[in-house]
Amino acid sequence: MNKSQGSIMPAGPLMKEHRLIERMIAVLKKEIENLESGDELDIPFIKEAIDFIKTYADDCHHGKEENILFLELGKKGLSREHSQIMSQLMLEHNYGRKTLKELVEAKNSYEAGDKESKVDALKCIKALVAFYPGHIEKEDKHFFLPCMEYFSREEKDEMLEKFREFDKELIHRKYGEIVARMEKLKCTK
Repeated sequence: MNKSQGSIMPAGPLMKEHRLIERMIAVLKKEIENLESGDELDIPFIKEAIDFIKTYADDCHHGKEENILFLELGKKGLSREHSQIMSQLMLEHNYGRKTLKELVEAKNSYEAGDKESKVDALKCIKALVAFYPGHIEKEDKHFFLPCMEYFSREEKDEMLEKFREFDKELIHRKYGEIVARMEKLKCTK
């Protein structure tokens, strides 16, 4: 066992990521108040929030869950309860992605001059704010820690290493996609 890993379980980094997501949800709650009190859509803020949810909450956090933890759990003989929860979590991840896509569309409509799309954006922000706390609680209290029992110490250490590799590759993938999109936009005219 690597000394630096000590007794860290794969649930630890995932739960730590939840704390940052919760902080963003608190900021989004404040934005709901601002919008409901008559403020216009703060496009730079919405773009940052979309980027955070897409890149951090979905690509990074849900990416590790789906591409590492859930795949490894799929190789185990999960209890009926844990299998059902894992299926629910996958459905919830898809709901979050769908809701974020709708927020992007509302933001784009608003930027294009459709001020009525503020209502759609607000609906999406409210949906995300309502979604994440329950989703996080389900993972933290009913799934992550109990599921660690399916793994040996060595398997947990291997999973932590896979998490680190996943995180290291994420930024390169994100900015590779940005450059490819910009090349397509600017170099194919």
